[in-house]
Amino acid sequence: MSGSASSQRSSLHVAVDLGASGGRVALGWLEGTKLQVDILHRFPNGAVPIRGALHWDIVGLWREVLHGLRLASARGRELGQSVSSIGVDSWAVDFALLDQHDELLCGVRSYRDPRTDGAMDALLKRVSRAEVYGVTGLQFLPFNTLYQLLTVQRDAPDQLERARSLLLIPDLLHFWLTGRKVCERTNASTTQCYDPGSGEWAFDLLERVGLPHHFLPEIVDAGDVIAPLTLSLASDLGLEGAVVVAVGTHDTASAVAAAPLTTPHGAYISSGTWSLVGLETPAAVLNAAALEANLTNEAGVHGTNRLLKNVMGLWILQECRRAWGIPEWTLLYSEAQDAVTDARIDPDDARYLAPGLNMPERITAHCAELEQPIPASRGEMVRLILESLAARYATVLRELELASGVNVDAIHVVGGGSQVALLNQLTANATGLSVIAGPVDATLIGNLLVQLGALLEIEAGTGRDVVRSSFALERHEPRGENNG
Repeated sequence: MSGSASSQRSSLHVAVDLGASGGRVALGWLEGTKLQVDILHRFPNGAVPIRGALHWDIVGLWREVLHGLRLASARGRELGQSVSSIGVDSWAVDFALLDQHDELLCGVRSYRDPRTDGAMDALLKRVSRAEVYGVTGLQFLPFNTLYQLLTVQRDAPDQLERARSLLLIPDLLHFWLTGRKVCERTNASTTQCYDPGSGEWAFDLLERVGLPHHFLPEIVDAGDVIAPLTLSLASDLGLEGAVVVAVGTHDTASAVAAAPLTTPHGAYISSGTWSLVGLETPAAVLNAAALEANLTNEAGVHGTNRLLKNVMGLWILQECRRAWGIPEWTLLYSEAQDAVTDARIDPDDARYLAPGLNMPERITAHCAELEQPIPASRGEMVRLILESLAARYATVLRELELASGVNVDAIHVVGGGSQVALLNQLTANATGLSVIAGPVDATLIGNLLVQLGALLEIEAGTGRDVVRSSFALERHEPRGENNG
């Protein structure tokens, strides 16, 4: 690298993104005004069944993260620079409990584990939905951290008594990297144990439902520097001098930070295993319309609020693909492009939450119950899933508009689903709005933008300008019905 080129390069930053189906470690830097993202390591992830329970292989994930960090260190040496910072994001709600010696008390359960079945309904018989929502502003989902904790209290109360720390997945890895235990705000806000009004844990609610809270850590903001790497890790990885930054540790918060919204009335869809459909608002929206629609308020980076709703997303199709022997995605989308179906299902039906190779059979049974046409081919089933997702997006957008008073004027799709041109076109058709797709690596990009801001390498509020100048976007305009 020439001296002039290297002089235009910012310092180097490592983004670790852990998803429910896979993880990535990337090195990022600014080259002039453009963000460069070099994905160094990809690895699979998935819940592991053990004696009827679903666990995450958290030690295996840690091993992969360490390998990715070693690759980042080596790449930095190739570029003639050292790594300045590291940040980890992941999916929400799942957690580890640590004892007085900071050892794991038990395995880290997956939110798809059936143990929480009935826990939410049991709580709502004691405390009204309005009261819980008025404090937390969070969507009622059966796997929220609140209900997982109630399940632990029911099944293994000694674990809560022995617990000295509760750490969500990114916070656990940040602790292992630095030795400091904190919880970053965007992920804390997904637990239904957080009060967006006070910006603190919802201690009164937790006491009301009979849960201890002595193990909840300090809450920090996205952009806060947590601590340097421990000396032993820094030496082992060749990352001396690197600090760990609290990025938007909820992967959706990072993805939304990279969504290149162009108007105050733009909506976003963070599209992947889950689809998170939402708006940015200046504060939590806690009105009757939001409660009725079961919308969620989650903290965003830079003090924003994300008013959104979880939609089952491409998970249904991912499980169908697994049942079909993992054919190429391009083949599935090609078959769907040529297929036609009038059938629609509710992708948020609880029957689709659990993994299983019988996902196509579940869809067929659902169609029969709804007296909808049964898909006659694989292409028709893929088309049915995509059409149903687009219709669901349109319904959720109407709910968001009603609760917020905002008239949405465009949709920005980021994440893996931004590559699914047929789904994006169907979304434009179903909503009557322009759909701007990209960037695909939004979570990594948002993670890196927060680190760049934390180290004062970009100015506050300019991250989306960097995205627009660095990555190509694809636009889809509404067309006639059933014309993908």
